[in-house]
Amino acid sequence: MRTRFKIAAAVAVATALALTGCSSSADGGGAGGGGGDEPFKVIAFTSGNQTPVGAWWVKAVTAQAEELGWDLTMIQGDFDFQKMNPAVESAIGQGADVILDGYTDVSSIGSIVTAAKDAEIPIFSMDAGTEATDAFATNITTNQQQIVDKTVEAIGESIGGLEGKTIMVIGHDPHAGIRLRSALAVTAFEEAGATVVSGEPQQVTSPATGRTEALNFVSDHLSANPDGLDAVWTGWDDAALGAGQALSEAGSTAPVTGVDALAETLAAIEAGGNMMATIDQPWPAVLDMLIEDVRAYQEDGELPAENFVDVDVTLVTKENAADTTPSDQLG
Repeated sequence: MRTRFKIAAAVAVATALALTGCSSSADGGGAGGGGGDEPFKVIAFTSGNQTPVGAWWVKAVTAQAEELGWDLTMIQGDFDFQKMNPAVESAIGQGADVILDGYTDVSSIGSIVTAAKDAEIPIFSMDAGTEATDAFATNITTNQQQIVDKTVEAIGESIGGLEGKTIMVIGHDPHAGIRLRSALAVTAFEEAGATVVSGEPQQVTSPATGRTEALNFVSDHLSANPDGLDAVWTGWDDAALGAGQALSEAGSTAPVTGVDALAETLAAIEAGGNMMATIDQPWPAVLDMLIEDVRAYQEDGELPAENFVDVDVTLVTKENAADTTPSDQLG
């Protein structure tokens, strides 16, 4: 078995290549490498292709497959698991050497996992859950505890400590990463002596309306409790931007933190005001690690030694926002 090490948060963004793809059509499954003259067959799927990062992943994986000579079947799920899961299972039935999963939580793809195991095809994933599982040969994601540690510390430094302060935490439990980091944030704030509004994350019901819902959470709280918030912690940038707008409209100077490093967030951080910090997750480097694992499996049939790897992240503030590549502009 090969070993792997965690990486520091330094990202070399891959060169953008033309979007291409082809379909696999032969038998076969999981013993490494597309034997003889047959191409290495890869099924790739993501439910999140309508997000900027998911759309980047589709292009980046397709470009890597073209460069490496893989026979790629790319399935884009559009957040519709009733459509995506049967399509992936059908592709598995046609045979493949490996499966790539990008940004689709393991809890949503039980039938795919079962089909892959039955066909003995390993699944190599990125950001597909927050803990180790034997569903995947590997799942490489970002360190959720580190995300919380960096943002909570930044808030504490900004407001002169957390003891006795009132903090709102905004989350979205259907997303595994946001669910975990939001719960960790509540614990971190309370252990530092802060009061978390309602004692739990305020729950956004839909990513599509997250900005408006976060704005309403903050506006409603401030209407009932003028000057009643010292900071707002959010699990992703769109909610952070909504919270920041509400604070600004109320004349509050309370800081807000997010996660994602969107271009709009970075601009808001550089401009000053309520938007204080976000987290840069090194997705291009994570994909490089995943492709390295797949190539090693293609060459020698060896699976990664670790089936869960979490990598370092970077806190983005006014000092380094201009030097950060926005996650919605990866290519």
